[in-house]
Amino acid sequence: MMFNTPSLSLKHILAISASALLLNACGGGSSSSTPAATTPPPPVTSGNSDPQFRAGVFEDEDNFVARCENPRTGTDPSTDRPFVDVAGSELEEKFWLRSWSNRTYLWYDEITDIDPNTVAGREAYFATLRTEAVTPSGAPRDQFHFTQDTAERFERVSTGSSSSFGSQYAIIESSPPRDIRIAFTQPGSPFGEANILRGAKILEIDDVDAVNGGTQADVDVLNNALFPSEPGQTHTFVIEDTAGAEPRTVTVSSETVVFDPVLRSSIIEQDGDQVGYVVFNTFGSSTAEEQLFDTFEELSDAGVDDLVLDLRYNGGGFLAIAAQLGYMIAGTNTRNQTFETLQFNDKFPEFDPVTGERITPTPFYDTTLGFTLPSGRDLPSVNLNRIFVLSTGGSCSASEALINGLQGIDVEVVLIGDTTCGKPYGFYTTDNCGLSYSTIQFRGVNSKGFGDYADGFSPGQTGDNVRGELVNGCAVPDDFSAQLGDEDEDLLQSALSFRETGVCPDLTGAQARTLASRQARGLSQGLSLESSPIYQREMSYRQSLLRDTPPSLVQESQ
Repeated sequence: MMFNTPSLSLKHILAISASALLLNACGGGSSSSTPAATTPPPPVTSGNSDPQFRAGVFEDEDNFVARCENPRTGTDPSTDRPFVDVAGSELEEKFWLRSWSNRTYLWYDEITDIDPNTVAGREAYFATLRTEAVTPSGAPRDQFHFTQDTAERFERVSTGSSSSFGSQYAIIESSPPRDIRIAFTQPGSPFGEANILRGAKILEIDDVDAVNGGTQADVDVLNNALFPSEPGQTHTFVIEDTAGAEPRTVTVSSETVVFDPVLRSSIIEQDGDQVGYVVFNTFGSSTAEEQLFDTFEELSDAGVDDLVLDLRYNGGGFLAIAAQLGYMIAGTNTRNQTFETLQFNDKFPEFDPVTGERITPTPFYDTTLGFTLPSGRDLPSVNLNRIFVLSTGGSCSASEALINGLQGIDVEVVLIGDTTCGKPYGFYTTDNCGLSYSTIQFRGVNSKGFGDYADGFSPGQTGDNVRGELVNGCAVPDDFSAQLGDEDEDLLQSALSFRETGVCPDLTGAQARTLASRQARGLSQGLSLESSPIYQREMSYRQSLLRDTPPSLVQESQ
């Protein structure tokens, strides 16, 4: 089945979420089978232009959209058109958030309706517009509610770049005594040039003890350095490259670093078979389409017999790219099959509340969609009916959608590693007045109607002590003693061993303790890095499922 689409510019792709409100205002959702809501009585006014709060009464969000305390001027880079902002107030921005959330939030009926006048700041008010429900394991059901500067988001999504030192961190323990490691480093970045590699442990930052620093000021210093807000910020790190090595001091300045979605790929020979290995770190950059195309073209040409897909640090991204990757893995197995179907709140059983589109299943896309390659090109595929996926708690959202989508068409997924993060939800990231808001608006189910994995997917062969949805495979802790792609690295070695024998490796006592410790995270005492809004925003962005679909896949109602 071919899905041919005209060529698109990246700016048009990124404009989808920015224009979503306008689509609905043009009547895109008016044909929903849900009966129209009764028009509420007009709000009480006090003789001025400020909106007035009435509990349970929600004005149309279009009355407040783009009415900004600080309206932008000039050209919107996502549309190449003038900004639509007009002079307004922060209160109007908060009233827009209130009405928008009531209409589109998946659990809108679980939001406590708080008077916007009583909460200072639009971001603080947005933080109240979420459910307090928990998953079966007791974790918050909505851990993915965040904001981001719109200009920063545009830069990050369009180029895959962000202000950083060029490494992603594995925060094994975020409370004292902390254990902060380098998960991987982008070649050519500041950390790459300083030869700071996977497994290095951060001992100190800017004279603050990164392991034992116990004050709020310490936490603020650590987070501000780990996640620099802009290029040119200089920080000093004390690094232990390997266990027991002499610590060294490195002073580096942050840069705008472009991260490769496909960090590395290789072909491993095992008993005469060719096993592909791909480290894929984000669905959230438009460049992922082209990099995956090139990688799978090489794997297809090599005729690989199996594939190990390393998603251990892949927090998510574009659902459409996940559907493309599903085809590149399974090929002919996906013919006439559904990758995922979205379910919105009960106000919208048939129509998408943002685009006004009738809800239709997302297929396994077998052509390019115009993210960074001209649309309509046939995608390469390795045509496998089994895949090995390496996972950790950092495997989230679109990564989990890929696992679920493949299982939905009976492609065997063998999971090696740790329980994934548990995010069967997504959103249309929506700009208003220079801030982009992400609030859960839909859940995704596979072709069998399954999507209940709010506690993640857990690798194993028995159901004992499994927190999430059980997937055949092996529970193995992440290994920082070897580089990604090293055949002796524990997760990759376990996948290759299981492929050969069907038996999980025996864990050492230290490995078992490490795995148990990570599965019990959140129980430690003391100031945690994760309590910082800086940390939460960065992690939430990485753990995203974005419904920014190319316009060629949106019906003509727009």
